[in-house]
Amino acid sequence: MALTRENAWALLCEWTPSEALRRHARSVEIVMRAAALRYGDGEADVERYGIAGMLHDADYDQWPEEHPKRIVAWLEENGEPEIAHAVSAHYTQWGVPYESTLDKALLACDELTGFIGACCLVRPEGVHTLAPKSVKKKLKDKGFAAKVDRHEVTTGAELLGVDLGEHIQFLIDALRPHADELGIG
Repeated sequence: MALTRENAWALLCEWTPSEALRRHARSVEIVMRAAALRYGDGEADVERYGIAGMLHDADYDQWPEEHPKRIVAWLEENGEPEIAHAVSAHYTQWGVPYESTLDKALLACDELTGFIGACCLVRPEGVHTLAPKSVKKKLKDKGFAAKVDRHEVTTGAELLGVDLGEHIQFLIDALRPHADELGIG
Protein backbone atom coordinates (compact mmCIF):
# COMPACT_ATOMS: atom_id res chain seq x y z
CA MET A 1 0.00 0.00 0.00
CA ALA A 2 1.53 3.27 -1.14
CA LEU A 3 -0.60 5.68 0.88
CA THR A 4 0.22 6.13 4.56
CA ARG A 5 -2.16 7.19 7.31
CA GLU A 6 -0.13 10.36 7.79
CA ASN A 7 -0.47 11.30 4.10
CA ALA A 8 -4.19 10.53 4.20
CA TRP A 9 -4.71 12.66 7.32
CA ALA A 10 -2.77 15.56 5.74
CA LEU A 11 -5.03 15.40 2.67
CA LEU A 12 -8.15 15.22 4.84
CA CYS A 13 -7.07 18.29 6.81
CA GLU A 14 -6.24 20.17 3.59
CA TRP A 15 -9.56 19.36 1.92
CA THR A 16 -11.83 19.29 4.98
CA PRO A 17 -11.92 22.50 7.04
CA SER A 18 -14.99 21.40 9.03
CA GLU A 19 -14.18 19.94 12.46
CA ALA A 20 -17.47 18.02 12.39
CA LEU A 21 -16.61 16.27 9.13
CA ARG A 22 -13.06 15.57 10.32
CA ARG A 23 -14.54 14.01 13.48
CA HIS A 24 -16.84 11.88 11.30
CA ALA A 25 -13.85 10.83 9.19
CA ARG A 26 -11.92 9.86 12.32
CA SER A 27 -14.94 7.94 13.67
CA VAL A 28 -15.33 5.96 10.45
CA GLU A 29 -11.58 5.34 10.38
CA ILE A 30 -11.77 3.86 13.90
CA VAL A 31 -14.67 1.54 13.12
CA MET A 32 -13.19 0.51 9.78
CA ARG A 33 -9.94 -0.49 11.50
CA ALA A 34 -12.02 -2.70 13.79
CA ALA A 35 -13.97 -3.98 10.77
CA ALA A 36 -10.72 -5.08 9.11
CA LEU A 37 -10.05 -7.32 12.09
CA ARG A 38 -13.58 -8.71 12.18
CA TYR A 39 -14.59 -8.93 8.51
CA GLY A 40 -11.36 -8.53 6.57
CA ASP A 41 -8.01 -10.30 6.60
CA GLY A 42 -6.98 -9.02 10.00
CA GLU A 43 -3.88 -6.90 10.55
CA ALA A 44 -3.05 -7.02 6.83
CA ASP A 45 -6.18 -4.96 6.11
CA VAL A 46 -6.19 -2.51 9.03
CA GLU A 47 -4.41 0.39 7.30
CA ARG A 48 -6.33 0.06 4.04
CA TYR A 49 -9.70 -0.14 5.80
CA GLY A 50 -8.80 2.73 8.10
CA ILE A 51 -7.71 5.00 5.26
CA ALA A 52 -10.88 4.17 3.31
CA GLY A 53 -12.93 5.19 6.33
CA MET A 54 -10.93 8.35 6.85
CA LEU A 55 -11.02 9.58 3.24
CA HIS A 56 -14.48 8.45 2.05
CA ASP A 57 -15.94 11.99 2.39
CA ALA A 58 -12.69 13.99 2.09
CA ASP A 59 -13.94 16.06 -0.86
CA TYR A 60 -17.43 16.74 0.53
CA ASP A 61 -16.69 19.95 2.47
CA GLN A 62 -15.19 21.91 -0.43
CA TRP A 63 -16.88 20.25 -3.40
CA PRO A 64 -20.19 18.71 -2.27
CA GLU A 65 -21.65 18.80 -5.78
CA GLU A 66 -18.70 16.74 -7.06
CA HIS A 67 -18.53 14.26 -4.17
CA PRO A 68 -16.94 11.70 -4.35
CA LYS A 69 -15.41 12.29 -7.81
CA ARG A 70 -12.40 14.25 -6.56
CA ILE A 71 -11.36 11.85 -3.81
CA VAL A 72 -11.89 8.82 -6.05
CA ALA A 73 -9.70 10.40 -8.77
CA TRP A 74 -7.06 11.34 -6.19
CA LEU A 75 -6.99 7.79 -4.79
CA GLU A 76 -6.68 6.27 -8.27
CA GLU A 77 -3.89 8.71 -9.21
CA ASN A 78 -2.07 7.78 -6.00
CA GLY A 79 -2.14 4.03 -6.58
CA GLU A 80 -5.08 3.06 -4.36
CA PRO A 81 -7.66 1.53 -6.74
CA GLU A 82 -9.22 -0.73 -4.07
CA ILE A 83 -9.89 2.20 -1.75
CA ALA A 84 -11.12 4.28 -4.70
CA HIS A 85 -13.58 1.52 -5.59
CA ALA A 86 -14.86 1.27 -2.01
CA VAL A 87 -15.37 5.05 -1.86
CA SER A 88 -17.19 4.89 -5.22
CA ALA A 89 -19.42 2.07 -3.96
CA HIS A 90 -20.25 3.87 -0.71
CA TYR A 91 -21.86 6.61 -2.81
CA THR A 92 -24.92 4.53 -3.65
CA GLN A 93 -26.21 6.94 -6.32
CA TRP A 94 -23.44 5.72 -8.61
CA GLY A 95 -24.63 2.13 -8.47
CA VAL A 96 -21.10 0.75 -8.22
CA PRO A 97 -21.18 -2.97 -7.33
CA TYR A 98 -19.91 -4.16 -3.95
CA GLU A 99 -17.09 -6.47 -4.96
CA SER A 100 -14.99 -6.77 -1.82
CA THR A 101 -15.47 -6.95 1.91
CA LEU A 102 -13.88 -3.49 2.06
CA ASP A 103 -16.67 -2.13 -0.18
CA LYS A 104 -19.35 -3.74 1.97
CA ALA A 105 -17.77 -2.71 5.27
CA LEU A 106 -17.52 0.95 4.25
CA LEU A 107 -21.20 1.03 3.35
CA ALA A 108 -22.10 -0.81 6.57
CA CYS A 109 -20.03 1.50 8.77
CA ASP A 110 -20.34 4.99 7.30
CA GLU A 111 -23.96 6.06 7.80
CA LEU A 112 -24.43 3.97 10.93
CA THR A 113 -21.34 5.44 12.60
CA GLY A 114 -22.68 8.95 11.98
CA PHE A 115 -26.07 7.92 13.31
CA ILE A 116 -24.57 6.40 16.45
CA GLY A 117 -22.67 9.65 16.98
CA ALA A 118 -25.95 11.59 16.77
CA CYS A 119 -27.53 9.20 19.29
CA CYS A 120 -24.63 9.82 21.68
CA LEU A 121 -25.13 13.58 21.55
CA VAL A 122 -28.67 13.35 22.96
CA ARG A 123 -27.72 11.08 25.89
CA PRO A 124 -26.22 12.37 29.13
CA GLU A 125 -23.73 9.47 29.24
CA GLY A 126 -23.09 9.49 25.49
CA VAL A 127 -21.67 6.29 24.06
CA HIS A 128 -20.89 4.86 27.50
CA THR A 129 -24.45 3.58 28.09
CA LEU A 130 -25.69 3.42 24.51
CA ALA A 131 -27.28 0.10 23.53
CA PRO A 132 -28.39 -1.26 20.14
CA LYS A 133 -32.02 -1.17 21.27
CA SER A 134 -31.83 2.64 21.66
CA VAL A 135 -30.16 3.05 18.27
CA LYS A 136 -32.79 0.87 16.56
CA LYS A 137 -35.58 2.89 18.21
CA LYS A 138 -34.02 6.15 16.94
CA LEU A 139 -33.65 4.64 13.44
CA LYS A 140 -37.45 4.32 13.32
CA ASP A 141 -37.81 8.05 14.06
CA LYS A 142 -37.40 9.55 10.59
CA GLY A 143 -37.11 13.05 12.08
CA PHE A 144 -34.02 12.14 14.11
CA ALA A 145 -30.78 12.57 12.12
CA ALA A 146 -33.01 12.84 9.07
CA LYS A 147 -30.12 12.99 6.59
CA VAL A 148 -28.98 9.47 7.51
CA ASP A 149 -30.08 7.04 4.82
CA ARG A 150 -31.78 4.23 6.72
CA HIS A 151 -31.74 2.00 3.64
CA GLU A 152 -27.93 2.21 3.53
CA VAL A 153 -27.79 1.29 7.22
CA THR A 154 -29.80 -1.91 6.74
CA THR A 155 -28.30 -2.77 3.34
CA GLY A 156 -24.76 -2.48 4.71
CA ALA A 157 -25.44 -5.00 7.48
CA GLU A 158 -27.18 -7.32 5.02
CA LEU A 159 -24.23 -7.18 2.59
CA LEU A 160 -21.85 -8.12 5.41
CA GLY A 161 -24.23 -10.91 6.45
CA VAL A 162 -24.51 -9.64 10.03
CA ASP A 163 -27.46 -8.96 12.31
CA LEU A 164 -28.11 -5.21 12.52
CA GLY A 165 -28.21 -5.24 16.32
CA GLU A 166 -24.91 -7.09 16.51
CA HIS A 167 -23.35 -4.68 14.01
CA ILE A 168 -24.58 -1.69 16.02
CA GLN A 169 -23.03 -3.17 19.18
CA PHE A 170 -19.79 -3.80 17.29
CA LEU A 171 -19.60 -0.14 16.23
CA ILE A 172 -20.46 1.12 19.71
CA ASP A 173 -17.71 -1.08 21.17
CA ALA A 174 -15.20 0.23 18.62
CA LEU A 175 -16.10 3.87 19.36
CA ARG A 176 -16.24 3.72 23.19
CA PRO A 177 -12.48 3.85 23.85
CA HIS A 178 -12.31 7.02 21.72
CA ALA A 179 -15.30 8.80 23.27
CA ASP A 180 -13.38 11.84 24.50
CA GLU A 181 -11.47 12.35 21.25
CA LEU A 182 -14.69 12.09 19.22
CA GLY A 183 -16.84 14.20 21.57
CA ILE A 184 -19.36 11.40 22.17
CA GLY A 185 -18.66 10.74 25.85
